[in-house]
Amino acid sequence: MSLQGETPFTIAVSDDQLSLLRQKLALSTFPDELDDAGWDYGVPLAEIKRLVNRWKNGFDWHKQEAALNAELPQFTRDIDVEGYETLNVHYVHKKSEVKGAIPLLLVHGWPGSFIEFRKLLPLLIQASANHPSFHVVAISLPGYGFSTAPSKKGFEIPQYAEVAHKLMLALGYDEYATQGGDWGYRITRKMAELYGHKHSKAWHTNFPMSGPPTISRPLVWLGHALSSLPLFSYSKREKEGLERTMWFQRWGRGYYAEQTTRPQTLGYSLADSPVGLLAWIYEKLVQWTDNYRWDDDEVLTWISLYWFSRAGPAASIRIYYEGFKAADSKDLLSLIVHTKIPVGYSHFPKELVISPRSWTRVPNLVFEAEHDEGGHFAAYEKPEILAGDLRKMFGKGGGAFGVVKDKNGYDA
Repeated sequence: MSLQGETPFTIAVSDDQLSLLRQKLALSTFPDELDDAGWDYGVPLAEIKRLVNRWKNGFDWHKQEAALNAELPQFTRDIDVEGYETLNVHYVHKKSEVKGAIPLLLVHGWPGSFIEFRKLLPLLIQASANHPSFHVVAISLPGYGFSTAPSKKGFEIPQYAEVAHKLMLALGYDEYATQGGDWGYRITRKMAELYGHKHSKAWHTNFPMSGPPTISRPLVWLGHALSSLPLFSYSKREKEGLERTMWFQRWGRGYYAEQTTRPQTLGYSLADSPVGLLAWIYEKLVQWTDNYRWDDDEVLTWISLYWFSRAGPAASIRIYYEGFKAADSKDLLSLIVHTKIPVGYSHFPKELVISPRSWTRVPNLVFEAEHDEGGHFAAYEKPEILAGDLRKMFGKGGGAFGVVKDKNGYDA
């Protein structure tokens, strides 16, 4: 496959679209709030009012749009999906000056988009004799950003993987590596299963997770059963990770129940109310990160990409229903779907599901790093750390060095 069919893309939201957004914001009705509620009941009213006022009266979308267009070379192309319609897929593609750079696909999740990789991308393409360089592709998944969305039911993780794989082939990358978190973790893992060895050569995730071990892994299962004993006790970091996971399961998963069961019902609110969309996503931006200091314009740029998305914000949440409903959902929290190609993990302390290391370790694990800071949006919160991990994994002496034929990340 070749570059034929690629169309350069520029974000260009019309003044009419912006005017309609401001009208909707001006007509917003806010709920009341209990005294001293803080974040206990959700996003505080004062924070939403501040953001809405900025969105309505001071936020310069055209400035943000111009910056994104200047920083990120964007394109679209048609990709045929077996059993489904042809989708027009949006992506960022930035090549390194290093001839032997490694083709690397970055895959986001929800509530992210290609903007998650805005800070990471320029680091990965840097040329140096001390670390590998990458040709970077950041896809907008179908239904996100400026990609079209499928119109048929049953568009599941294998279909997302097919789109991403075909995009890499269309760009001339017959062999490539992948990186992903959130849904990007499941999609890149599926790519490793379906296209491993021949095309997908190694994968890295900042979202390694697994459910409690079963008797099918007797030693790990026994270690877990005996974990209350000092000799078999989990480490302090692992215990903190389990506490974070329990917090998320108890207090942070309301969105998940709705999006996996009745996404269309929720979709009416997300598509019609910019305030509803803002509150729904802003909550996650704050509570899923590690004390990241969000600037108001950062938040509004992130949310605006959903509001002005090609398919509308409701399209982005259907992946939850399809992923949960499909037979593939049986491995939703399991990494024991053995992929055969090299894999690397980066562990961040404010991730949402943090499993003890013995649960997630697999025979093909070639890189693992523990970090003292960072949360769910690692590529955006801690781009230097994530770039460093990828450089170590794919660099000289790393477990995935030289996995892509004739492209080891360095000049010859």
